Amino acid sequence: MLRLLSGLWGWFTRPSILLGQGVLYGIGGIGGIILWGGFHTAMEATNTLEFCVSCHEMRDTVYEEYKTSVHYKNASGVRAKCSDCHVPHAWGPKVVRKIQATNEVWHTLRGTINTPEKFEAKRAELAAHVWEVMKETDSRECRNCHSFEAMDFTKQSRRAVEKMEVVAQTGHSPDGSTCIDCHKGIAHKLPKVERDD
Repeated sequence: MLRLLSGLWGWFTRPSILLGQGVLYGIGGIGGIILWGGFHTAMEATNTLEFCVSCHEMRDTVYEEYKTSVHYKNASGVRAKCSDCHVPHAWGPKVVRKIQATNEVWHTLRGTINTPEKFEAKRAELAAHVWEVMKETDSRECRNCHSFEAMDFTKQSRRAVEKMEVVAQTGHSPDGSTCIDCHKGIAHKLPKVERDD
């Protein structure tokens, strides 16, 4: 046992060039933990409502619309914040979404949407992109909070029951639709192009 400990200590203190390998691994491990913690902290900090509305183009437009929606104030007292609808909960897809969000930061810095007029001019394009992503993921973010098991179909309209009860029973929609196909505009006003259809 003493020989094993001595060998382990020798490996730990064996010089690389200036430091022992063990010291280098230790520094690397501690540095990795610090970087991971910082990365995780940054990911969570960018998921807050305060972060999302820190840009005036979000605070003055979509945030004001959201405050009038059922996702902000409702009978059950449950409030969904921006990241609940726009950021996946699972770690891998969340990282991918955060990387994609750098494009939004870039456009904010460039001033592409920094006035109400510029934002309105891009609204249809921005909304179409969000809807496309939600369609591709089968409205994954909607399903984080809403489940067919918790739905009371007796309190829904006939049309809603016709669409959703079959999905609840089979696991998919016969026409390939997903939540966002019927619920566009649930938290933000629809682009003018969308309303003219």
